[in-house]
Amino acid sequence: MFSAIIMLIFVSGCKKDEVPPKTSTYNLMVKDVLGVSGEVTFTETSSTVTTIDIALTGTPLGTHPAELRMNSAAEGGAVVIALNPVNDSGISSTTTTLKTYSQLMDFDGFIQVHKSSSEPNIILAQGDIGGNVITDIYKTYILDTIGTFGVSGTAKFAKRVNGNTLLTVTLTGTIPGDFYPATINLGSIESVGGGPVVLTINDIDGTFGKGYTNIRELNSGINISYDNWLVYDGYLNIYQVSVGLNNIICHGNIGSN
Repeated sequence: MFSAIIMLIFVSGCKKDEVPPKTSTYNLMVKDVLGVSGEVTFTETSSTVTTIDIALTGTPLGTHPAELRMNSAAEGGAVVIALNPVNDSGISSTTTTLKTYSQLMDFDGFIQVHKSSSEPNIILAQGDIGGNVITDIYKTYILDTIGTFGVSGTAKFAKRVNGNTLLTVTLTGTIPGDFYPATINLGSIESVGGGPVVLTINDIDGTFGKGYTNIRELNSGINISYDNWLVYDGYLNIYQVSVGLNNIICHGNIGSN
């Protein structure tokens, strides 16, 4: 009886001291093939080993290459870790020693899954991880139409965990198939003659009325954080065909303006 009690205490003590592995899960969003989405989970298997599990729904038949890449999904970047392909069931599991769990939690990267090795440019799903994850902190500015062009919208500045910014421009009144250049300029829209361009952002796709730009620095190479944008003396221009004062079709003040 005494031995049984001692054993029970020993077992209970062991269970109490067990620490569950650290895990983090990120969303993987649809890209080029509608209906595909899911998540990726990072698990600290040991101090030097991390398990990366992908689970997708809506995947087509076949195997689908997957990678962990540098930078954000909005920018694209080189492959850092080649992951095991996602199978017909939408599952992939990879163990790696190339980066520790802690390093991956701060990593400036994203996960990308392709349709096939023969069609690498078709992206099934992708999602930012680590320091690139978007927080709930953001600021939205109104973009007003100019003249009779009829294009208007918003510019949303969203803060990433690492302090960088994802700028999402959403427009209405755009023409499908057209692409609209855009810049952030110094000063306000009331500036006589317009202020100089400080940042060239990605073109806005007229088919979807959307444009995404990850912002780390200005054209000059000066680093700029999300918090800097909140007080920045600037404005945003949308152009019809090329950057130029006579081509502005939509604009709006940002930051301190």
